[in-house]
Amino acid sequence: MNMPVLSISDTTMQSPPFPQSVMVLLVDDQFMVGEAIRRTLLDEVDVEFHYCANPLDALAVAKRLKPTVILQDLVMPAISGLDVVRAYRADPETKNIPVIMLSTREDATVKSDAFRAGANDYLVKLPDRIELIARIRYHSAAYLSQIQRDEAYRALRISQQALMETNLELQRLTNVDGLTGVGNRRYFDEFLDAEWKQAIRAQEPISLLMLDIDHFKQYNDAHGHLAGDDLLRTVAQTVASSFRRPRDFTARFGGDEFGVILPQSAVGDLPALGNTVVSAVEALRLPYRESPVAGHVTISAGGATCTPCHGDSFEMLIAAADKALYRAKREGKNRVVTATC
Repeated sequence: MNMPVLSISDTTMQSPPFPQSVMVLLVDDQFMVGEAIRRTLLDEVDVEFHYCANPLDALAVAKRLKPTVILQDLVMPAISGLDVVRAYRADPETKNIPVIMLSTREDATVKSDAFRAGANDYLVKLPDRIELIARIRYHSAAYLSQIQRDEAYRALRISQQALMETNLELQRLTNVDGLTGVGNRRYFDEFLDAEWKQAIRAQEPISLLMLDIDHFKQYNDAHGHLAGDDLLRTVAQTVASSFRRPRDFTARFGGDEFGVILPQSAVGDLPALGNTVVSAVEALRLPYRESPVAGHVTISAGGATCTPCHGDSFEMLIAAADKALYRAKREGKNRVVTATC
């Protein structure tokens, strides 16, 4: 038969997640000990007292009440008080709650066992009223301060994470062309500059494909600017999806012209890479009856490869690829022309 529960407040009421007043949970199978400590704390108006007589219920009661300090009897039926303390320490919800071990023995070995089990303090019962209240208030204040620090730290981490995510999103938006979703011209220049410098350091080739939509102005005139915007988006995504290596980078260079930076791509690779994307756009069979090239949308591509040296500017790569693109347009469009620089 369980002993009656003594409480200054109703133990069935849910406590706040992080109590701001002192809340004491006594776990002791002796009813008279519970009554004595209840009377000791009765005049402490900011102290809530709860009593658990069954040590097998102690962990569940502690998790429900969330006390600021636990007074734990050492010698109890069915289970040792030390095992109860170990159970507190093993549970994430109670592992930091201060535990004051109560014992009838003033024994160094027993004390040592209690501290090893995870107790924060040790008192011989029944302790002096002033000492008991002082210990309860000390450990409760330390625990509440820890909770407040942890909450402040968590709030700071959440705030920092939100700020970092916002900054990353802002950075992403400043690097993306608003219409097509690929990189913008500013980011194209930054990316090419970084890869160009890497190519100089490693003395490795770097390639660039410049592409534009054949007779795009006439398409806009015939189909309208909204249809022209849709076409730009479709072509941009087709171009970007045609190059899947981690360092390949697609950007809108300007108007209907796109650039694809291809680090570590040799001149011999460029014709096949260019034909892949030209074929991918043609395979879409986007209607364009007015096109002098075909009855659907096509693109032209010009590519260049350099193995740059110190002092070289990446603008020479852009100029060479742009010149190759001009040749592809002049030679009939819907094709690839490549060069070296």
